[in-house]
Amino acid sequence: MYRRFGVLLAAVLGVTLTAAAPATADASKSFPTEFSLPNGWQPEGIAISGTKAYFGSRADGSIYAADLRTGQGKVFAKGPGTPSLGMKVDEKKRLWVAGGVGGDGRVYDTRTGALLAKFQFATTDTFVNDVVLTGKSAWFTDSRKAVLYQVPLSLKPHRTLQLTGDLAVTPGQTNLNGIVTGLDGDLIAVQSNLGKLFRIDPRSGKTININLSGQTLTNGDGLLREGRQLYVVQNRLNKVARYTLSRDGSSATLAAEHEDKRFDVPTTVAAFGKRLYLPNARFTTPPTPDTTYNVVAIERP
Repeated sequence: MYRRFGVLLAAVLGVTLTAAAPATADASKSFPTEFSLPNGWQPEGIAISGTKAYFGSRADGSIYAADLRTGQGKVFAKGPGTPSLGMKVDEKKRLWVAGGVGGDGRVYDTRTGALLAKFQFATTDTFVNDVVLTGKSAWFTDSRKAVLYQVPLSLKPHRTLQLTGDLAVTPGQTNLNGIVTGLDGDLIAVQSNLGKLFRIDPRSGKTININLSGQTLTNGDGLLREGRQLYVVQNRLNKVARYTLSRDGSSATLAAEHEDKRFDVPTTVAAFGKRLYLPNARFTTPPTPDTTYNVVAIERP
């Protein structure tokens, strides 16, 4: 169904999916397996670059940067007053951030915290939830609409890709959420409210159900793909599931599940060495300025 983009593109995409260089894998064993975020932070997204991890605030969109070696960090960018959700760091050390109800995507310089660009995708009935980077573009999901937003990495104006095919959006619910690159130049996204997984053709916008062999990805949120292994965070189920994709990407088989007593509605996931790091969003706890939040690390399931 999807045209192969060639070895070069696959190599580029492979770089964006690499969790860490082998030399850093053993070093992570001495890193803390849990550390705190600022009180009242309301985290959702996470991105890791080197030993630095970035966390957005649902409360005001500020960005917190923490050192995985110590768990210590600080706010390095003040937010616009609207959320910062899914995020990724590109090869130029720029942090791409999904703006939730703000309907936007933002790009920050991780060296200085400066806002480099802002793209206003929508102004009504919008929830820009997650972002993935390919060789040339950033792709954002909108949980309220059957669209993806494509922003060139050159920061040229964005375009809106209308989605067709198997995806059916339910008004007012959290539809498309986490997104990653696929195996053959396509994209993969999870639909949280229905627990479905889709392949998306980034040229035509056609969506095709991925066969889960009877499984349902209830509360599917953040995704992480490493080769044919797809990790899915199921937030309110306090679970991380690992699925093995078929070679053509048309189906996925449940390979493992992981639950942890430290989970308190984890939302998204990023990898470093042999570990997965997840922020606890604590959706079931009423947020106050004094509510505590943290990040937990687990071994890959």
